[in-house]
Amino acid sequence: MLKEWLMAIKKSYIKQIFKEIIIFIVLIFIISSIINYFRAPKIDNSYLNYLSGKTITGEDVEKFKSKMPLVVHFWGTWCPICKQEASTINDIAKRDNLLSVAIDSGDDKKLLSWMKKRGLSYPVLNDKSGNLAKKFKITVFPTTIIFDKSGKIKFIETGYTTKLGLISRIKLAN
Repeated sequence: MLKEWLMAIKKSYIKQIFKEIIIFIVLIFIISSIINYFRAPKIDNSYLNYLSGKTITGEDVEKFKSKMPLVVHFWGTWCPICKQEASTINDIAKRDNLLSVAIDSGDDKKLLSWMKKRGLSYPVLNDKSGNLAKKFKITVFPTTIIFDKSGKIKFIETGYTTKLGLISRIKLAN
């Protein structure tokens, strides 16, 4: 009898802990979404026109803009969160149309060396002076903008984004 009673209490306790974990995760998601909303730049679809030039490997940016959806990822070599997210961005670039914009990260040679040292190969447009980031009103790094299949902004994410989260958003932009 005592053993059954203890088992019932244990099951109830485990259910309560599980419920609290789920509530905590949902609250974190809601809070992070609210924070992201206020930190995201207020831009419109016309900002895509600001992207021009060649990547650090010589690819024309128009190649990326002509295929939708498009993920535009603003980052910097000096940004610790960007460094943590770099492997995710690399994986996404292998499967989806992605153009990254490196802000205040040195010349093309330095950026190429930085990428090679970390085994990264995603396309990088070098914004040496940060002017492009200013045009896009980017103040938080990293910032990821996803343009949908019709070229309209579907999502703007600031800060770290998980691989699953980014893949989900790209699928929703299709």
